Amino acid sequence: MSDEKPFRVLPRITPDNEFFWTSGADGKLRFLRCTVCGYYVHPPSPLCPRCLTKTLEPQVVSGRATVFSVTVNHQPWIPTFDPPYVIGLVTIEEQDDVRLTTNVVGCAPEDVTIGMLVQVCFEQYDDVWLPLFESRP
Repeated sequence: MSDEKPFRVLPRITPDNEFFWTSGADGKLRFLRCTVCGYYVHPPSPLCPRCLTKTLEPQVVSGRATVFSVTVNHQPWIPTFDPPYVIGLVTIEEQDDVRLTTNVVGCAPEDVTIGMLVQVCFEQYDDVWLPLFESRP
């Protein structure tokens, strides 16, 4: 097995989501947060769904999350991205309705469980920093 990173389909960067996909450069995970009511918004949106204001700004979160749902992929869909790998839906510690579909890495796929505590880590591809999650104590 080589040390090369697997091929990944990268997101389309726009002015509205650039903060999210590049924030891993400093090791911090960011989401939009309403400056009026404090609600976190993801995916990025031009207005707060709770109070309908347009005063959203990127804010750093802890990077801690909990696995909400998990599946293990065994199908080799992409050459160089060898299965099995874990696709997880994680909820961030700050607001449990903010969820990310991501990969859970750094442990055996069979060890990933619903309710598992995880921490963000990033994998860089060009100017994109993909937020992945790994087990935490």
